[in-house]
Amino acid sequence: MTAARPYSTLAAVLLALALSACSSGGAQGGAQGGATTGSSSAGARITIKNFLFAPAALTVHPGDRVTVVNEDSTAHTATATDKSFDTGDIAPGTSATFTAPAKPGSYPYICTIHQYMHATLTVD
Repeated sequence: MTAARPYSTLAAVLLALALSACSSGGAQGGAQGGATTGSSSAGARITIKNFLFAPAALTVHPGDRVTVVNEDSTAHTATATDKSFDTGDIAPGTSATFTAPAKPGSYPYICTIHQYMHATLTVD
């Protein structure tokens, strides 16, 4: 029994070190993830569901990538009324990504297939 005890102690120490390494890496990853969430590299997301854009008002920075996810059972578009961005048709269950305009301002957009669907992208 005494011979087994040093091995179990060594195993416990190694396990503690391994867990410590994992938890500190996770903390760094979390902090980095939090830092990138608001940056343009993380991008923004618009969801289409029940013939609505969500959120109906979204603020992004010039040049941010915006992903539009279609969770409806029919195709949709996200098209700026001034044509500054247009996803084209987005099939059900798929997504499209566009780059936000470089000029700050308010950009109303619609679904050109279902024109009663509307929302606003603000570039700030």
